[in-house]
Amino acid sequence: MEESADFHMPLLGDRFPEMRVKTTHGYLNLPGDYTGKWFVLFSHPGDFTPVCTTEFVSFQKRYQEFCRLNTELIGLSVDQVYAHLKWIEWIHDRLGVSIAFPVIADELGITANRLGMIHPKKGTNTVRAVFVIDHKGIIRAILYYPQEVGRNMGEILRLIDALQTTDRYSVATPANWPANELIGSDVIIPPPTTEEAARERLEKAEQGEMECFDWWLCHKSIKKCETVTACEKRHPAAGPPCR
Repeated sequence: MEESADFHMPLLGDRFPEMRVKTTHGYLNLPGDYTGKWFVLFSHPGDFTPVCTTEFVSFQKRYQEFCRLNTELIGLSVDQVYAHLKWIEWIHDRLGVSIAFPVIADELGITANRLGMIHPKKGTNTVRAVFVIDHKGIIRAILYYPQEVGRNMGEILRLIDALQTTDRYSVATPANWPANELIGSDVIIPPPTTEEAARERLEKAEQGEMECFDWWLCHKSIKKCETVTACEKRHPAAGPPCR
Protein backbone atom coordinates (compact mmCIF):
# COMPACT_ATOMS: atom_id res chain seq x y z
CA MET A 1 0.00 0.00 0.00
CA GLU A 2 1.31 3.42 -0.89
CA GLU A 3 2.46 5.55 2.06
CA SER A 4 2.26 9.32 1.80
CA ALA A 5 3.09 12.28 4.00
CA ASP A 6 0.05 14.08 2.61
CA PHE A 7 -2.82 13.21 4.94
CA HIS A 8 -4.94 16.21 3.98
CA MET A 9 -8.52 15.03 4.24
CA PRO A 10 -10.10 15.30 0.78
CA LEU A 11 -13.16 17.48 0.31
CA LEU A 12 -16.06 17.59 -2.13
CA GLY A 13 -14.83 18.57 -5.57
CA ASP A 14 -11.29 17.31 -4.93
CA ARG A 15 -9.76 14.63 -7.07
CA PHE A 16 -9.61 11.38 -5.15
CA PRO A 17 -5.99 10.97 -3.97
CA GLU A 18 -3.99 8.48 -5.97
CA MET A 19 -3.11 5.35 -4.04
CA ARG A 20 -2.25 1.71 -4.57
CA VAL A 21 -4.21 -0.58 -2.27
CA LYS A 22 -4.21 -4.28 -1.45
CA THR A 23 -7.62 -5.91 -1.82
CA THR A 24 -9.33 -9.28 -1.93
CA HIS A 25 -9.16 -8.95 -5.75
CA GLY A 26 -5.45 -8.12 -5.80
CA TYR A 27 -3.83 -4.69 -5.96
CA LEU A 28 -5.83 -1.74 -7.29
CA ASN A 29 -4.76 1.74 -8.29
CA LEU A 30 -7.28 4.36 -7.20
CA PRO A 31 -8.86 6.18 -8.83
CA GLY A 32 -7.13 5.22 -12.11
CA ASP A 33 -8.42 1.66 -12.36
CA TYR A 34 -11.98 3.01 -12.30
CA THR A 35 -11.61 5.70 -14.95
CA GLY A 36 -14.88 5.97 -16.85
CA LYS A 37 -16.86 4.47 -13.94
CA TRP A 38 -18.25 5.82 -10.71
CA PHE A 39 -17.32 3.98 -7.52
CA VAL A 40 -18.38 3.94 -3.91
CA LEU A 41 -15.60 3.42 -1.38
CA PHE A 42 -17.10 2.54 1.99
CA SER A 43 -15.37 1.71 5.25
CA HIS A 44 -16.68 -0.66 7.89
CA PRO A 45 -15.48 -0.99 11.50
CA GLY A 46 -14.42 -4.63 11.29
CA ASP A 47 -14.84 -8.09 9.81
CA PHE A 48 -16.98 -10.68 11.63
CA THR A 49 -19.14 -7.99 13.23
CA PRO A 50 -22.96 -8.09 13.15
CA VAL A 51 -23.87 -4.72 11.60
CA CYS A 52 -21.07 -4.89 9.03
CA THR A 53 -22.19 -8.36 7.98
CA THR A 54 -25.73 -7.09 7.35
CA GLU A 55 -24.30 -4.18 5.35
CA PHE A 56 -22.17 -6.40 3.12
CA VAL A 57 -25.15 -8.60 2.39
CA SER A 58 -27.26 -5.52 1.60
CA PHE A 59 -24.60 -4.01 -0.66
CA GLN A 60 -24.31 -7.28 -2.56
CA LYS A 61 -28.09 -7.77 -2.81
CA ARG A 62 -28.32 -4.36 -4.51
CA TYR A 63 -25.07 -4.61 -6.47
CA GLN A 64 -26.99 -4.89 -9.72
CA GLU A 65 -28.64 -1.53 -9.04
CA PHE A 66 -25.23 0.06 -8.55
CA CYS A 67 -24.13 -1.55 -11.83
CA ARG A 68 -27.04 0.08 -13.62
CA LEU A 69 -25.66 3.42 -12.46
CA ASN A 70 -22.20 2.50 -13.85
CA THR A 71 -20.98 2.33 -10.26
CA GLU A 72 -18.66 -0.16 -8.59
CA LEU A 73 -18.33 -0.91 -4.88
CA ILE A 74 -15.15 -1.12 -2.78
CA GLY A 75 -15.10 -1.99 0.92
CA LEU A 76 -12.38 -1.13 3.45
CA SER A 77 -11.46 -1.82 7.06
CA VAL A 78 -8.32 -1.97 9.16
CA ASP A 79 -8.22 -5.77 8.91
CA GLN A 80 -5.76 -8.04 7.11
CA VAL A 81 -6.65 -9.51 3.75
CA TYR A 82 -6.79 -12.99 5.32
CA ALA A 83 -9.58 -11.87 7.67
CA HIS A 84 -11.45 -10.35 4.72
CA LEU A 85 -11.18 -13.58 2.75
CA LYS A 86 -12.34 -15.76 5.66
CA TRP A 87 -15.26 -13.42 6.42
CA ILE A 88 -16.34 -13.36 2.78
CA GLU A 89 -16.13 -17.16 2.78
CA TRP A 90 -18.29 -17.26 5.94
CA ILE A 91 -20.91 -14.98 4.36
CA HIS A 92 -21.05 -17.27 1.33
CA ASP A 93 -21.19 -20.52 3.31
CA ARG A 94 -23.57 -19.44 6.07
CA LEU A 95 -25.74 -16.82 4.37
CA GLY A 96 -25.60 -17.94 0.74
CA VAL A 97 -24.35 -14.57 -0.53
CA SER A 98 -21.27 -14.24 -2.75
CA ILE A 99 -19.52 -10.87 -2.34
CA ALA A 100 -18.56 -9.73 -5.84
CA PHE A 101 -16.79 -6.48 -4.99
CA PRO A 102 -13.23 -6.03 -3.63
CA VAL A 103 -12.43 -5.21 -0.02
CA ILE A 104 -9.33 -3.19 0.85
CA ALA A 105 -7.04 -4.61 3.56
CA ASP A 106 -5.80 -1.53 5.43
CA GLU A 107 -4.25 -3.15 8.47
CA LEU A 108 -1.92 -0.19 9.15
CA GLY A 109 -4.73 2.33 8.75
CA ILE A 110 -2.80 4.37 6.18
CA THR A 111 -5.68 4.70 3.71
CA ALA A 112 -8.26 5.16 6.46
CA ASN A 113 -6.30 7.99 8.07
CA ARG A 114 -5.60 9.60 4.74
CA LEU A 115 -9.33 9.71 3.99
CA GLY A 116 -10.47 10.72 7.48
CA MET A 117 -12.22 7.42 8.17
CA ILE A 118 -10.91 7.08 11.74
CA HIS A 119 -12.46 9.48 14.24
CA PRO A 120 -10.50 9.36 17.55
CA LYS A 121 -13.53 9.96 19.76
CA LYS A 122 -15.23 6.95 18.13
CA GLY A 123 -12.36 4.53 18.75
CA THR A 124 -9.51 3.12 16.66
CA ASN A 125 -11.62 1.36 14.03
CA THR A 126 -13.00 3.06 10.95
CA VAL A 127 -16.41 4.67 11.17
CA ARG A 128 -18.95 3.93 8.43
CA ALA A 129 -17.65 6.40 5.85
CA VAL A 130 -18.99 6.54 2.28
CA PHE A 131 -17.11 8.26 -0.56
CA VAL A 132 -18.88 8.65 -3.91
CA ILE A 133 -16.38 9.22 -6.73
CA ASP A 134 -17.42 10.01 -10.28
CA HIS A 135 -16.11 8.73 -13.61
CA LYS A 136 -13.43 11.43 -13.67
CA GLY A 137 -12.09 10.56 -10.23
CA ILE A 138 -13.72 13.54 -8.49
CA ILE A 139 -15.20 13.18 -5.00
CA ARG A 140 -18.88 14.07 -5.30
CA ALA A 141 -20.26 13.10 -1.88
CA ILE A 142 -19.03 12.04 1.56
CA LEU A 143 -21.23 10.48 4.23
CA TYR A 144 -20.38 9.41 7.79
CA TYR A 145 -22.32 7.03 10.01
CA PRO A 146 -21.33 5.95 13.53
CA GLN A 147 -20.38 2.34 14.13
CA GLU A 148 -23.70 1.56 15.83
CA VAL A 149 -25.91 2.59 12.88
CA GLY A 150 -26.03 0.59 9.65
CA ARG A 151 -26.25 2.41 6.33
CA ASN A 152 -29.29 2.72 4.06
CA MET A 153 -28.32 1.34 0.63
CA GLY A 154 -31.37 2.92 -0.96
CA GLU A 155 -30.19 6.38 0.07
CA ILE A 156 -26.71 5.79 -1.36
CA LEU A 157 -28.26 4.64 -4.65
CA ARG A 158 -30.61 7.65 -4.62
CA LEU A 159 -27.65 9.96 -4.05
CA ILE A 160 -25.70 8.55 -7.01
CA ASP A 161 -28.78 8.67 -9.25
CA ALA A 162 -29.39 12.30 -8.24
CA LEU A 163 -25.78 13.30 -8.87
CA GLN A 164 -25.77 11.68 -12.30
CA THR A 165 -29.12 13.27 -13.15
CA THR A 166 -27.99 16.75 -12.16
CA ASP A 167 -24.87 16.30 -14.29
CA ARG A 168 -26.73 15.01 -17.31
CA TYR A 169 -29.55 17.55 -17.38
CA SER A 170 -27.92 20.57 -15.65
CA VAL A 171 -30.66 20.65 -13.02
CA ALA A 172 -31.02 20.20 -9.26
CA THR A 173 -33.07 17.61 -7.39
CA PRO A 174 -35.53 18.47 -4.59
CA ALA A 175 -35.83 16.94 -1.13
CA ASN A 176 -36.68 13.24 -1.14
CA TRP A 177 -36.32 13.09 -4.95
CA PRO A 178 -37.76 11.28 -6.84
CA ALA A 179 -40.68 11.40 -4.42
CA ASN A 180 -40.82 15.04 -3.40
CA GLU A 181 -43.93 16.25 -1.60
CA LEU A 182 -44.36 19.30 -3.87
CA ILE A 183 -43.18 18.27 -7.33
CA GLY A 184 -42.97 14.49 -7.27
CA SER A 185 -40.26 13.13 -9.60
CA ASP A 186 -39.70 16.48 -11.35
CA VAL A 187 -36.31 18.19 -11.22
CA ILE A 188 -35.61 21.82 -10.36
CA ILE A 189 -34.40 24.23 -13.02
CA PRO A 190 -31.62 26.51 -11.72
CA PRO A 191 -33.03 29.98 -11.01
CA PRO A 192 -32.28 32.81 -13.46
CA THR A 193 -29.72 35.45 -12.54
CA THR A 194 -31.02 38.45 -14.49
CA GLU A 195 -34.34 40.31 -14.73
CA GLU A 196 -34.65 39.41 -18.41
CA ALA A 197 -34.06 35.75 -17.73
CA ALA A 198 -36.65 35.83 -14.95
CA ARG A 199 -39.26 37.24 -17.33
CA GLU A 200 -38.37 34.63 -19.96
CA ARG A 201 -38.73 31.92 -17.34
CA LEU A 202 -42.30 32.94 -16.57
CA GLU A 203 -43.12 33.19 -20.28
CA LYS A 204 -41.90 29.63 -20.80
CA ALA A 205 -44.06 28.53 -17.89
CA GLU A 206 -47.10 30.13 -19.53
CA GLN A 207 -46.27 28.24 -22.74
CA GLY A 208 -46.18 24.95 -20.84
CA GLU A 209 -42.43 24.32 -21.22
CA MET A 210 -42.10 24.06 -17.43
CA GLU A 211 -44.04 24.68 -14.25
CA CYS A 212 -43.26 27.51 -11.82
CA PHE A 213 -44.37 28.52 -8.34
CA ASP A 214 -42.51 31.75 -9.12
CA TRP A 215 -39.66 32.78 -11.42
CA TRP A 216 -37.07 31.45 -8.96
CA LEU A 217 -38.75 28.08 -8.30
CA CYS A 218 -39.46 26.21 -11.53
CA HIS A 219 -39.46 22.51 -12.27
CA LYS A 220 -39.92 20.05 -15.12
CA SER A 221 -40.15 16.34 -15.74
CA ILE A 222 -37.44 14.26 -17.40
CA LYS A 223 -37.38 10.78 -18.85
CA LYS A 224 -34.29 8.69 -18.35
CA CYS A 225 -33.29 5.58 -20.27
CA GLU A 226 -30.19 3.92 -18.86
CA THR A 227 -27.79 1.96 -21.04
CA VAL A 228 -26.37 -1.42 -20.14
CA THR A 229 -23.03 -0.93 -18.40
CA ALA A 230 -19.92 -3.11 -18.45
CA CYS A 231 -20.58 -3.97 -14.82
CA GLU A 232 -24.10 -5.09 -15.69
CA LYS A 233 -22.79 -7.30 -18.49
CA ARG A 234 -20.58 -9.08 -15.96
CA HIS A 235 -23.49 -9.48 -13.55
CA PRO A 236 -26.54 -9.88 -15.80
CA ALA A 237 -30.09 -9.54 -14.51
CA ALA A 238 -33.20 -7.72 -15.64
CA GLY A 239 -32.50 -5.01 -18.22
CA PRO A 240 -32.04 -1.37 -17.19
CA PRO A 241 -35.26 0.58 -16.61
CA CYS A 242 -36.48 3.51 -18.67
CA ARG A 243 -38.34 6.04 -16.55
